[in-house]
Amino acid sequence: MRARAVGLVLGFVADQAFGDPQRFHPVAGFGQVASAVEKRLYADRRERGAAYWVVLVGGAAAIGLAAERLGRDRPALRTLLTAGATWSVLGGRSLDREAHLVEELLTLDLPAARQRLTHLVGRDTSELDEAGVARAVIESIAENTSDAVVSSLVWGGIAGVPGLLVHRAANTLDAMVGHRSRRYRNFGWASARADDLLNLPGSRLSAALASALGDDPADAIATWRRDAGLHPSPNAGPVEAAFAGSLGIRLGGRNVYGDQVEDRVVLGSGRPAETGDIVRARRLARRVDLGALVVVAGLVSWRAAARASARR
Repeated sequence: MRARAVGLVLGFVADQAFGDPQRFHPVAGFGQVASAVEKRLYADRRERGAAYWVVLVGGAAAIGLAAERLGRDRPALRTLLTAGATWSVLGGRSLDREAHLVEELLTLDLPAARQRLTHLVGRDTSELDEAGVARAVIESIAENTSDAVVSSLVWGGIAGVPGLLVHRAANTLDAMVGHRSRRYRNFGWASARADDLLNLPGSRLSAALASALGDDPADAIATWRRDAGLHPSPNAGPVEAAFAGSLGIRLGGRNVYGDQVEDRVVLGSGRPAETGDIVRARRLARRVDLGALVVVAGLVSWRAAARASARR
């Protein structure tokens, strides 16, 4: 268990230092495999989508279990395998880099900022004004801090390498087929529901840390309690609400996805988001990331010490 905690810390440091691997990224490779499997299994039925999820996430679990067995009696190897898996699944540095790029462009070239924003969000960005772009970036920072960092750390702490790989596989499938388009309304149902379930603990930890480590903990908690349940996502709602309250701004509202318009609840009671709030959100996200690492690694180490003490 101590090897797991050290591996999580090393993988987190590697992500912060280097970001995602530029070539041969495991998540990108998984996405290519998932696309190939989709071509074979796709049908507009929920049971086909569930089979698709089981095949791909089950494969990720099998790889993770093999890695855990390989390092079972070799703590140094287990640490390295956990570190490598953690680095491959976390996306904190890349998220921060993309948000910073949009932030810089927003002060110089609004159309270019809108275009770059498509790397972060799935909504139509072509008509967004400066406040709309800023809001979208901050919402993406909040949601992906939970999905791409905190939740992965939580599952790494719970289940080691299998937990890391299963969570990232499930999260990737949700991004690929979990949206409510005509093609994926049924086929992607299992991927979307499974992702919601797996992200529940991480999203609550993210919201708690964003509240505790933000500028206004009281308002963050009040906004979380008042507004989060009205958001269409059970996991994005608490995190975005906590970020809104912590930063003293409003998030949520009208989003356009292709030919669909979604009027989301407004989160928070502050002023509209501005370009300068992006850097504040980035700083808060970094504090949340580090706080999650401390909590998860600390609990894993405590559990290891408790087991060692019980065996004496």
